[in-house]
Amino acid sequence: MNKMSLNTSSAIDLENKYGAHNYHPLPVVLSRGQGIKVWDVDGNEYYDFLSAYSAVNQGHCHPKIVSTLVGQAEKLQLTSRAFYTDALGEYAEYITSLFGYDKVLPMNTGVEGGETALKLCRKWAYKVKGTKKNEAKILFAEGNFWGRTLAACSSSTDPDCFEDYGPFMPGFEIIPYNDLSSLKNALKDENVAGFMVEPIQGEAGVIVPDEGYLNEAYNLCKENNVLFIADEVQTGLGRTGKMLCSDYANIKPDILILGKALSGGILPISAVLSSDEIMLTIKPGQHGSTYGGNPLACRVAQVALEVIIEEGLPENAFQLGKLFREEMNKIIQKSELLNIVRGKGLLNALEVNDSPLSSTALDICHALKDNGLLAKPTHGNIIRFAPPLTIKESELLECCKIIERTILNFKN
Repeated sequence: MNKMSLNTSSAIDLENKYGAHNYHPLPVVLSRGQGIKVWDVDGNEYYDFLSAYSAVNQGHCHPKIVSTLVGQAEKLQLTSRAFYTDALGEYAEYITSLFGYDKVLPMNTGVEGGETALKLCRKWAYKVKGTKKNEAKILFAEGNFWGRTLAACSSSTDPDCFEDYGPFMPGFEIIPYNDLSSLKNALKDENVAGFMVEPIQGEAGVIVPDEGYLNEAYNLCKENNVLFIADEVQTGLGRTGKMLCSDYANIKPDILILGKALSGGILPISAVLSSDEIMLTIKPGQHGSTYGGNPLACRVAQVALEVIIEEGLPENAFQLGKLFREEMNKIIQKSELLNIVRGKGLLNALEVNDSPLSSTALDICHALKDNGLLAKPTHGNIIRFAPPLTIKESELLECCKIIERTILNFKN
């Protein structure tokens, strides 16, 4: 089919016919993006309030990031780690200095970052902590989401993620999120080597833990010689109003996982940061990736981080996030359709006053699309709102008006 003849219907038909049915997208076919907006094949304009699940914090097609991508792509894209390059060392120095760690292990996707963190944790358990061989355990919180690999499925409590994928990874234990007594009890087991946790659970519906939870969880891990592993793939890099969501708790995770916005949405890039004690337990040949740490990714990731700092995106997210929740609370006062808004920075969620099994939240997202704003539901009755962090106050207020108009005119 001639690309010029594609419209919404024909593009959706093509994808449904030839692509696996492992997603359920809204019926909009996007073809262009710039800043906080995207356009579909029919020329309709939308505010992007998903940001590719927080991968596009810097906005679509950021000129500095795109320029860096093009410049490096014309020089050298990939060598594998069989050779040194002039990009990796500079990037490694930059990112470790920025976040205060000894070493970085570069990978591609967020889930690869999670897998890497777990391998490091187990290696450390056997090589440093002295755990008996094959006895190491890692704790996860109920409602976690860090990807779709079999290891990620093995730590999940979502049937859509784990059902029909067993047998599962041994050595994983799941405890309630935001429950210090359960964590304290689980840490009594001397074979526990790590606790991997999202500072805010994104996929679960932007679940924000109680004040002090992360601090105390971190301290409990320290007291029991257990690694605190922060999954900041979605919550990191300015999204919640600080560079890292962990910064709210003034803690430094033993292992930090970054991804998504580490590339500004340009290509898959992830990173795992840690200390020499932990990182150097893995020796040459014991872990890696053909694309991990490639020159293109290194140059893009460094400039993507620079953009976040230079443009004050965490500070903007902090201020506009407060404004967004204030505006949403005004709508909640006017409509019985909504229960609550929650979040930090520009990672927020509206909970719809209906059963998670209903289609109300999805229907609202369809209505929002028709009114020029793109968002997606999660866990049935929760709508996430996460625009690019480059959004201006006037634009945010305009989007709040779209949400208000949509909610107040919505007919179930």
